[in-house]
Amino acid sequence: MFTLSSGRAISVTEFGDRSSRQVVVFAHSAPGSSRFDPDPVVTDAHDARIIAVDRPGYGGSDLVPFETAAIHRNAADIAEYLAAEGITSVGVAGWSAGGNVALALAAANPNLVSRVAVIATPAPDEEVPWVGEENRAMLNDLRGMPPSDATVALATVFDEFNGAPPDPETMIHDVVAPQADDALVDVAHDRLVSMMAAAGAQGHLGMAADILSYTIVPRGYDIADVQAETILFYGGADGIVGGEHARWFEQRLLNAHVDLVPGVGHLVVIPVWEQVLSFLAPEPEPETSTMNAEPTDEPTDEPTDEPTPEPEIEGDLAPTLATPAGASTPSSHFDI
Repeated sequence: MFTLSSGRAISVTEFGDRSSRQVVVFAHSAPGSSRFDPDPVVTDAHDARIIAVDRPGYGGSDLVPFETAAIHRNAADIAEYLAAEGITSVGVAGWSAGGNVALALAAANPNLVSRVAVIATPAPDEEVPWVGEENRAMLNDLRGMPPSDATVALATVFDEFNGAPPDPETMIHDVVAPQADDALVDVAHDRLVSMMAAAGAQGHLGMAADILSYTIVPRGYDIADVQAETILFYGGADGIVGGEHARWFEQRLLNAHVDLVPGVGHLVVIPVWEQVLSFLAPEPEPETSTMNAEPTDEPTDEPTDEPTPEPEIEGDLAPTLATPAGASTPSSHFDI
């Protein structure tokens, strides 16, 4: 747990090598929590310290009554934690709803964030429709309420729809694409359940606040302010948040390109995790050294019995050595 300057507490989970200088921030899905490591084998193989923070209302992170959850505030929480840890450079990955948090962190902190990986993050519904007519009508009804009241109202709907307290197994369906992700769900089932158990530890309030932060509450950051190089990883078989969403972000970011993975749905974060870490925390280039160089037949100053021939000079007198170059009632998938 970490206490912010405001007095609010956030819960933090770390994976990988805590002593590493290479730091990657991972922002989770909605619903979700910091407990999810997309691929522990890949994580352990990389020289990187991975930091994940629960957004307000998830895990052990406080959701202050009557405070509006907002993407830019979630990013500010992460920045404050990094500053307290003395961390001055990070790569940031955001899966699903977490992609907006990653971009907000990069937009507000260009000297802190070196690279960004956006993974299966939905574009604004008003730009690329995806939430469905019933959900859209419900959100429109909530727009007229104070945000804190809207959060409670939406959490009540989730209680009725999903049951209270939230069931981790049921919540998994909110972040997967049916059929396309079945095999990945089998592989990562226990990790997904652990993530969702923490996500629902405070009921549905965290999930409701998180969803409102990127649907009816102003996002609080300008995507044009993101200077960091960005890769947009999306699943080619994600029927809700697919290539059209990736292209929306690509067209608005200064330095971004799309990696569309065929045959994978919303759990694309798992198969691309190796690429994500290699991009955000690249292995350092080996240093060149002449300490162990092979001996050469260079002339010495020792006298010999043979006459010294006149030197034949070809080309430059001082040749140069080349150095080698260097993610109504609500319907399924509303909650991503």
